[in-house]
Order: sequence, then structure tokens, then C-alpha cells
Amino acid sequence: MAGDIGARVLRKVNLRIVPFIMLLYFVAFIDRVNIGFAALTMNKDLGLSASVFGFGAGIFFWGYFLFEVPSNIALEKFGARIWIARVMITWGIVSAAMAFVQGQTSFYVLRFLLGAAEAGFFPGVILYLSYWFPARQRAAATALFMAAAPLSTVIGSPVSSALLQMHGLLGLKGWQWLFLVEAVPAVVLGFVVLGYLTDRPEEAKWLADDERAWLIDTMNAERAGRAASASHSIWKGLADPRVLVLALVYFGTSAGLYTLGVWAPQIIKSFGLSTTAVGYLNAVPPTVAVIAMYLWSWNSDRTNERTWHVVVACLVAAIGLVLAGVSTSVVSVVAALVLVNVGISAAKPPLWSMPTLFLSGPAAAAGIATINSIGNLGGFVGPAMIGWIKEQTGSFAGGLYFVAGMLVVSAALTLALSRSVGRAVATADAI
Repeated sequence: MAGDIGARVLRKVNLRIVPFIMLLYFVAFIDRVNIGFAALTMNKDLGLSASVFGFGAGIFFWGYFLFEVPSNIALEKFGARIWIARVMITWGIVSAAMAFVQGQTSFYVLRFLLGAAEAGFFPGVILYLSYWFPARQRAAATALFMAAAPLSTVIGSPVSSALLQMHGLLGLKGWQWLFLVEAVPAVVLGFVVLGYLTDRPEEAKWLADDERAWLIDTMNAERAGRAASASHSIWKGLADPRVLVLALVYFGTSAGLYTLGVWAPQIIKSFGLSTTAVGYLNAVPPTVAVIAMYLWSWNSDRTNERTWHVVVACLVAAIGLVLAGVSTSVVSVVAALVLVNVGISAAKPPLWSMPTLFLSGPAAAAGIATINSIGNLGGFVGPAMIGWIKEQTGSFAGGLYFVAGMLVVSAALTLALSRSVGRAVATADAI
């Protein structure tokens, strides 16, 4: 009977929460990386060099870094509904303002402000999932949520390339229309969040009384089972050495992810293709990645194994980046980008299942935000280094090798951490 009610509750929770937060992340990721498509025409219009563009695209993560932890602590205090709505509305406004960039300085300022506005969204959702899903089911839920990132590229690439064709309409350039149109859903959905999202299981009126009681008891029992070993205070969450190691692991995966988001359209276009063709070809690798991500995460949950699911995925992505660097045709570069997309996407859900195994409450809020804020600085380093190396050498290859090396380091750090996290996984499995 308990198994029946558990399956029923988790099915309801999945249907109520996961598609909606996927939609939110879908919109977030488009607004975060549409700069990659805008660059196809914007860089020439504004006179931005490869190094200036790479630095400006990555400076987003400095705003993210500075405001991430305070934002996630605020979410824990004020509730996901109010805070996520605030995040979405402000980032939508700043994203629309990108249409009015005039040059290097305003480009840097608005990218920084976009990162500051969006800070707290991703780790806030990771924390939010820990309120609703037991540890053994969390990687699959996280994978579905994170599938929105590659899906945003699948759908966003042809849409963005089409928006660039609106050049001249009402006196605006195509890249300006891209920023304006793609910012609208964030603001609209911010207001939808206020009426739709439920902060905690205790407030879930869409569950029957017995279903709500089962979920509350299950999550309370899991937290109680971790009470002896888990860190709870904000400062313990910030100071736990495992948090720092996971942040460094995430640093490499973020460098890979945002290398794709920022530079992949230009890498593909370097083979002499039209903007429309780039839009469709750029959608191929993440299409494969969506399927691979879910299957990999499902296997991680089924086997209750996290370490090797992160390590293998990071190494696959590193191999793909090296192959992309030596590719001499558009077919081979797209095939290499498939490997990169699959590896990066598959690594993240099992990685994000680790922090809440040894952190709880305010410590989880602070620890998850710390991992995300430090880790996402890789999203600055990867794109910026590719831009700088390309300007020095005239080729994308050196930058791609650099990011591949970062992913190898992520794999090595995950192995080094495996003993500590492995004990936490065993503890959670015994609950």
C-alpha cells in the first residue's frame, strides 16, 4: 500500500512541478546564451573583437558569482514562489535591454547585470527539488529539469536564426529583435510563477490529504536520517571542503557548456554556411544530448551510483572538444559537438544529486549556491579563453583543447571526492 501511494504521489509531483520548471529553465537558458547567435551579426555592427566578445559573454558569470549565495539564501527565507518570480522578471527586463547595447562598455555592463539578475535561479530550483523528491528519485527529476538546456538550443537555434532575418523591421537590426522577442517569455512567466508554484509539500492543496501526509513524512524521515552527519548551518555549507571540490568539478563542466552556447554557432559558421543552416545544424547535437542525459541519469538512479556517471561523461565531453579542434569538415565538427553535448549534459544531473546527500536546510541553500556560483565562473573562463586564443592564433582549436583539459581535471577531482560522497550515498540509501 505504501508503495502504491508513493508511486502515485511522485507521479503527481513530477507532472505538477517538472514540466513547469523545465519551461522556466528553457527560457532562462535561451536568454543566457542567445548572445551566441546575436554575435553572428552584432559583433560586426558594434565592432566587437573575438576577445572582447568572449570576455563580455563570460562576464555574465561574475554577476552570477557575486549574487548567487545571497539570492539562494533569500529563496530559502522568502520561498521559491516569490523569489523565482522576482528573478525571472528582472532578468527578462535586463535581457531586453541588451537590444540597446552601443559598444564594448554597455555590452560588458548589461551582461554583468544579466548575471546578477538571474543569480539564484538554477541553484534555487536544485534546492527546490530537494523539498519534493527523495534522494533516490532526485537525479531523474534533475535530469528532466536540466534537459531544458539542450532543448533550448534545439528549438532556440532555428528560432534565433529566424529572428536575425527581421533585420530592418521598424528600424531595428535582427540581433536587436532577437533580444527583445526572447526576453518577453521570462517576464510573463515570472508573473505566472506567483500563481502556480507551491513552496513546500505542506502547502500542496493539489495533493490529497493522505498523499500530502506521505510526502511530508517521507521527506522528514530522509532529513532526520541525515541529521547526524549532514551539515545544516549556512557557514558549514559554505566551509564544507566537499562543496569546494564539487564547485571545481562544476567549473569544468560549465566551461564546456558555455563554450557550446557562446561559440558553437560561430564554429559551425566558420565552414562558410548560411545563418539559417547554422541554426538547424546547431540544433542537432543537443537533440541527441536530451535523450542521452535522461537515460544516463535514469541509470545513475537505478544503480545509485554517481561518481563514475560524472567521470565518464566528463571524459566523453573532453574527447569531443579535442575532435572538434581537429575537425576539417562541417560533418565531423557537428559529430564532435554531439559528443561534447552528450558528455556535458549527462554529467550534470548525477553531479547535482551529490550536495544534498551531505547538506540540509540553510546549509544546502548556501552550499548549492556556492557550488553553482564558483562553478559557473567556468562559464567565464571557457568562452573568454577561446576568444583570446582565437585572436592570438586565428583558430578555435587551442581554446577547445584548453576547455577539454578543464574537463579532464573535473573527472579527476570527482574520483578524488568519491570516497567521501560514496559514504553519503550509502547513508542515504539506507534511509
